Amino acid sequence: MEQNWIALMQQQNQLAKVMETNEYTQRFGLSISKREAELLVAERKNSLTEQRRVEFGAGILPKIIHTFCDSDFIEQDNYVETLTQLQDIFYLYKNEMMDEITDDELLQFMREKFDKICFGDLDYLSGTCLSKFAEAIRSGYNSWQRSDGYGKSVQLDDVERWDYKLYMAALEDLF
Repeated sequence: MEQNWIALMQQQNQLAKVMETNEYTQRFGLSISKREAELLVAERKNSLTEQRRVEFGAGILPKIIHTFCDSDFIEQDNYVETLTQLQDIFYLYKNEMMDEITDDELLQFMREKFDKICFGDLDYLSGTCLSKFAEAIRSGYNSWQRSDGYGKSVQLDDVERWDYKLYMAALEDLF
């Protein structure tokens, strides 16, 4: 009975921390209802179980919210689903990188890739960008440490992409 009480208190603390993020995210047109917060906390538990991780306190979700809430690729319609997927991706790649990278460094790398390379595509973020980064980390790459992950995403990018400026110039020529 005592363990259930402790687990309930931890869950209530997590819910409160997630709901507190609304004060900050509302300026970006994003908010989480109590029901959605409960869903996110439940998904957190599932993700931790699936990845065989243990986490204390409010967890990573409030940090994910603060890191991603001002992205142009997150809207109220996809907010909770995106947060759920980002949380799953975060725990997966903490394991894949063997905890060699801090939470803040991983979040910074995720956000940079999410906005500048993936343009909000979570499958590309997880399946390509973070996969390559995790491979580099496991192989001994540590250049990201000098900059806390800022601006290092291009160094690991070996995927051919279209050139945005060239694309826009071609569109202007067509119209």
